[in-house]
Amino acid sequence: MNALLTDLYQLTMAAGYFESGKAEEVATFEMFVRRLPVNRNFLVVAGLEQVVDYLLHFRFSAEEVAYLRVLPQFSRCSPDFFRFLQELRFTGDLFAVKEGTLLYPGEPALVVRAPIVEAQIPETFLLSTVAFQTLIATKAARVVEAAQGRGVVEFGTRRAHSPEAGVLAGRAAYVGGCIGTSNTLSGMKYGIPVYGTAAHSWVQSFEDELEAFRALQQLLGEHTVYLIDTYDTAEGARRAASLGRPLWGVRIDSGNLVEVSRKVRQILDEAGLPEAKIMATSDLSEYKILELLAANAPIDAFGVGTELATSADAPSLSAVYKIVEMGAGEHRRYTAKFSEGKATLPGAKQVFRYRDHDVLGCAWECPEGDYEALLRPVLMQGERVSPAEPLPAARQRALDGVARLPGSLRTQFEAKEPWPVIQSDALRRLEREVRRGLGAS
Repeated sequence: MNALLTDLYQLTMAAGYFESGKAEEVATFEMFVRRLPVNRNFLVVAGLEQVVDYLLHFRFSAEEVAYLRVLPQFSRCSPDFFRFLQELRFTGDLFAVKEGTLLYPGEPALVVRAPIVEAQIPETFLLSTVAFQTLIATKAARVVEAAQGRGVVEFGTRRAHSPEAGVLAGRAAYVGGCIGTSNTLSGMKYGIPVYGTAAHSWVQSFEDELEAFRALQQLLGEHTVYLIDTYDTAEGARRAASLGRPLWGVRIDSGNLVEVSRKVRQILDEAGLPEAKIMATSDLSEYKILELLAANAPIDAFGVGTELATSADAPSLSAVYKIVEMGAGEHRRYTAKFSEGKATLPGAKQVFRYRDHDVLGCAWECPEGDYEALLRPVLMQGERVSPAEPLPAARQRALDGVARLPGSLRTQFEAKEPWPVIQSDALRRLEREVRRGLGAS
């Protein structure tokens, strides 16, 4: 794994830690979100497997170390530092919530405990992959909720911010509840169902629309989805219906989707094809889907592209990765920031989830009552201790988590009264003690 995929200051700090003799001191970092994006009531965590893969394969190549040697920022470093980088591997611990878990501001999605250089350098990669996939998974959960049981397919790779982002967007959208993706590489890499048949160019490449439909049906059989709005949508529906079975259904990508879908449904039913489905695309979002279903549009499935693959209405996440402890055991020292608007809480933490609220407490606490401790060990001393989870399990966890939310958080698409996250008494005491020790008010 390319350890150079990080910000320069992670590496200058690594050099400083090494040259000052601190490289082997154990540090604990936590990743969490300061606040929810606009009109979000929860987050669906995704990206853990990419974090695990990164840490398990973390290393610097000889070429990367040679590049760092010539940078002026490292001109005063000893040769021992570059040998140290060449041999560096992740030997620490990783604790994380399971993918598909719903989280709220201040709750750690993952905790890294390792020698400080090993914990510091991965910050950039960890924030990037978890924040992006969590954004997309959360957006997907909203779109799926708006669809009210109808299938949603992620169609956004062509509008994603890079081909690589498109692949991960397909994965994250599936975690968030989509039934699949149009991205075939996502399908191959992650075992996600893939969807898609033909574009307008297919129809346009034939002299006759019916000929194009017939050729598609001969190729795809029961998986055939006709794109019927290249010329005249109603006439396209009649031509598709005239071919009869086998087919899955038709796709509409333009026009007034309420009126058009009603007309198409009538045509399909009158042709004796009541089981034929209608898929709608065309710049959809959760808000547009809500409007379509409120108008009783007879649409069976939705393909959502740009809005989903970019989380267009909330394209960034205030994820941070902060040090909370130095050392271990009797030699532990708690750390925190107290700057206005960016304060952090000291000490490694645990999220205790009860039926109707969460408690954010110290990692060593064992509170009373019926709860689930969300942060679990994933890597210990650089070795994996929990197996990779099948992606459908993460998807189901997200669907179940949204279904258990109170109605005000689940069914509304504006920010409402937040899910209660209560700080434990022990955590509050620890914060006060650290403030006093640092002379902070």
